[in-house]
Amino acid sequence: MDSRWFEVCTPQRDIDVKFRLFCFPYAGAGASMFQSWAGWLPPEVELVGIQLPGRETRLEEPPVRSMEEVMEGIAADIPPLLDRPYGIFGHSTGALSAFELARVLRNRGLPEAKLLMISGQNGPKAKRERVRHNLPDDEFIEVMRRVRAMPDELLQSPELLEFLLPRIRADGSVYENYKYDLQKPLDCRIALFYGLDDELVNPEGLAHWNSETTGGVHCYDGFPGGHIFLHKAEADLAKLVNHELAPLIRQPASVN
Repeated sequence: MDSRWFEVCTPQRDIDVKFRLFCFPYAGAGASMFQSWAGWLPPEVELVGIQLPGRETRLEEPPVRSMEEVMEGIAADIPPLLDRPYGIFGHSTGALSAFELARVLRNRGLPEAKLLMISGQNGPKAKRERVRHNLPDDEFIEVMRRVRAMPDELLQSPELLEFLLPRIRADGSVYENYKYDLQKPLDCRIALFYGLDDELVNPEGLAHWNSETTGGVHCYDGFPGGHIFLHKAEADLAKLVNHELAPLIRQPASVN
């Protein structure tokens, strides 16, 4: 895989890939956060993590600060990977990116996503949080702490925070400056996941997803935890992700 935007997070297997799952990380994170998923995904599913500039294997590159930049880079390089049916997963800011990627690929006449899995994010028409990615470091960190938008181990490590803050701020810019463009709904199913104590997500916001597809929306019961619930709840999340994938990998490996 030549593009720097993509990292295969599942090992090479002696079985034909029937379905490809593209996964967007949350703010500041890289594609490696999905490495543990290889242990529970079906062998027919290839997980491809999205690697944004400034993360992990792309540390020397400046982070992107707008949704347009994110989409431009990914959409240019992704067509060769659309030779299998595919779905997209995203958490937090990554969920908005997942949604936009599904629309961009549809609008370019490329094969369309069969499934969109949205985690920790209100619908795109919901009101965005006030701009805060430009706050001074101490205020910005306190906001992240209050809404539990970062894992505790990061908040407790000054060295990690110093390294990650520019990347988290860049993703904050993508999120807070995102402008929703009214388009025709997608055709794929949308599955929603959220944390019960997530201050950034609410029932009214989640309900906005209902108008974004003609393929049906299912909101699963909330997971224990706040905004970054998906690590501690990975075993339970795995069951639901596999439940969503099951009917798709049983279908013939054809594209739109």
